[in-house]
Amino acid sequence: MLVIYALLSWFPGGYQSAFGRFLSRICEPYLGLFDRLKLSFGGIDFTIAFAIIVLQLASQGLFVILQAILF
Repeated sequence: MLVIYALLSWFPGGYQSAFGRFLSRICEPYLGLFDRLKLSFGGIDFTIAFAIIVLQLASQGLFVILQAILF
């Protein structure tokens, strides 16, 4: 969903569509956690990329913890 949310920025009015507003309500609270990190360099914002990496690391960490508990 974060990738689709990022791709909406390429389309005029993408965030104003019903689908764009729906994705905004889901993605913006999570992305807001990273706003203080100032992940914009050279006019490019890397907040979504960083958020995806954090989700991936959390997912892998949770998998390792659950695997240790269950086996």
